[in-house]
Amino acid sequence: MSQRDDLLAGARRCLVEKGYSRTTARDIVAASGTHLASIGYHFGSKDHLMNTAVIEATSDWGDAFESAVDASRAEDPPNRLRVLLHSLFQSLPAQRDLLVASVQAYAQAQFDDGVRDTLARGIGDGRRALAALLLDVEPEQVDPAAVAGLGSMAYNFVTGYVLQYLVDPEALPSVDQAIEGLRVLVPAAEE
Repeated sequence: MSQRDDLLAGARRCLVEKGYSRTTARDIVAASGTHLASIGYHFGSKDHLMNTAVIEATSDWGDAFESAVDASRAEDPPNRLRVLLHSLFQSLPAQRDLLVASVQAYAQAQFDDGVRDTLARGIGDGRRALAALLLDVEPEQVDPAAVAGLGSMAYNFVTGYVLQYLVDPEALPSVDQAIEGLRVLVPAAEE
């Protein structure tokens, strides 16, 4: 691994162990086995290094989620949501570190345009992919209204479960409970 890669790996470790705001440049150096000057040389500042690490972690989680969406696409349309939720819920323990870092990105986005722009693109892609999955069409066939309505509801549904898992993993519902909740919600929305 290069020194730049070592710094990124150290920063990601620090994100998980200490959090974004509590990580110092010295923490990153200790975790990466590099020296303080290497941060400035490769990234310009500790903040830029941390933002890069947060964006990478968010991208990695996006890749894991995309795999779950792809797996559910192979199912018949009525079973897709169940398969997606099953894949999502099963992946949460293994993805916990990425999820923690990704959640920190949302807070950091308020202070960094690069992080905000990257997250906005990822959210838009996620909303479109989820709407396409539920509508049984290709992502480029989903119109903007469906992305804004169905896509954002599905995205909020997924990210809500991620946040619930991070706060209280034992309280996460079963897939059957989540599906039943939707069955109750949908008729209520039609009234």
